[in-house]
Amino acid sequence: MKKKALALVLTAAMAMSMLAGCGSSADTAATTSSSSSSSSTTDSSSSASTDTSASTDTAPAASGDAVNISVYRCTFNLANPDSAQVQKVQDAINAYIADKINVQITLTDIGSGEYTEKANLALANNEINLLWTASWEGTIGTNDLVPANAVYDITDLLPGSALYGSMDAGQWDATTYNGRNYFIPVYKDNVEGYDFMFRQDLIDAHGWDISSVKKLADLEPMLADAKADGLKYPFLTQKTAMFYRWYIDSFDFFTADASTNFFAVDRDTNEVVDTILSDEYLEFCTLMADWAEKGYISEDDVTKVTTDTTTQTQDWAISWWTDIPVNDEADARYGQDVTMQPATQRYAHSTSALGSCYCVTANSTAEQAQACIDFMGLLYTDSKLADLYTFGIEGEDFTYDANGQVEQTSEKYNHSMWESASATIVTPVSNEPANKADLYKAFNGGANTSCAAGFRFDKTPVEAQYTACANLFEEYGFPLENGGVPVADVEATIAAYQAALDAAGYQDVLTEFQNQYNAWKN
Repeated sequence: MKKKALALVLTAAMAMSMLAGCGSSADTAATTSSSSSSSSTTDSSSSASTDTSASTDTAPAASGDAVNISVYRCTFNLANPDSAQVQKVQDAINAYIADKINVQITLTDIGSGEYTEKANLALANNEINLLWTASWEGTIGTNDLVPANAVYDITDLLPGSALYGSMDAGQWDATTYNGRNYFIPVYKDNVEGYDFMFRQDLIDAHGWDISSVKKLADLEPMLADAKADGLKYPFLTQKTAMFYRWYIDSFDFFTADASTNFFAVDRDTNEVVDTILSDEYLEFCTLMADWAEKGYISEDDVTKVTTDTTTQTQDWAISWWTDIPVNDEADARYGQDVTMQPATQRYAHSTSALGSCYCVTANSTAEQAQACIDFMGLLYTDSKLADLYTFGIEGEDFTYDANGQVEQTSEKYNHSMWESASATIVTPVSNEPANKADLYKAFNGGANTSCAAGFRFDKTPVEAQYTACANLFEEYGFPLENGGVPVADVEATIAAYQAALDAAGYQDVLTEFQNQYNAWKN
């Protein structure tokens, strides 16, 4: 109910603010970036090969007062950001960019556990100009912000800008809504696939052959070993409903939202289907229930006691990881040696390039919107700024090793490339390959293209029913997918889930999905 209320606050407030936001967008239709000397044909590989301690694509600041923009971002690597250090990073950024662009920033870092709620309230109060978000975020996710008219149309601000030239045109095309650009993707692993993640010390101790693991059920002997070791979380779900991740080889879950994973395109038939009644959903929920009864899944994941830093402990054995070009990044993130084994194939689809992105908020003036584009253009083309924004103050939060790569040392300011800036410009950390940028380009280019790539559902005709269905997920879907339902009750609970969905108007939404998808593909 709390999340629902917050969503309503956002929707109402942002709808009102669009009276100003739409006008601002129109006013800037003919305006190009002050950093327009960048070629729009520059691809990611050329960006990566350019050494830019200061971007050559950005004009010096104009005379007069700098435009201040409020930047909100989420912190995943620390439970609680250190506000004093964030202020220090903000001041360092402003000093560095002062003679490059006519922009100054106010930086707000929020821990991931509070980010959605706090950022949502700040949005409703018109306190943000540049917001970090993602397709998978709740309430302030990309699929929430566009229908709520909460984002600024930046389409006409991009051509000729340093920001547009920082990545290939395909990235911009993949992130459009109805042919318009509202989001700035972080150039990272912009396709989607998942891995099983193992603690390497347990692989060594037990002699596990992880190459033999092809599906979830293959993990069971290893989970038994972990339980015998007395580990609290043999299989750590990270309090995440994983059906729409583990089963992407079967379905394109184009809503990119666990709470609405009951709509998907069946890859075999290319039709929109009800996944709750699928054999795959019954198989998955039954397996999770069985593992919970065997002590492999803790009730802490069901009750959401586990945190984003639980993976940094040695209380778990096996978990999940979103596949990226350099999976060794996980070692630094989790503070221990972890090893991945592919669990799914990789897919490029409608939301994969929006797994981490920024948006200019609709309440921003034309001047603020332009400032956001200029700041992001510099952030995506200037290595020194990108490292400062990502890793903090050199000598305090990180250092460069003998190879010029980053050693993160801080417990006060700590971000990762994937939620900060382009992989083509952020300096690799010490345990990553020096040619990281090239690996990312090859990774993105080697994925399968989903049959539903490019389709975006307009829920407006059935928004009330859609929301009512999504609100049932926490009651039924989340516990089913995290081992919170006894094996003997799984089928009955799935049936009750479907009945509750139908009562909430599910069939109306399913029909609307099917009609829109059929019209799109034909």
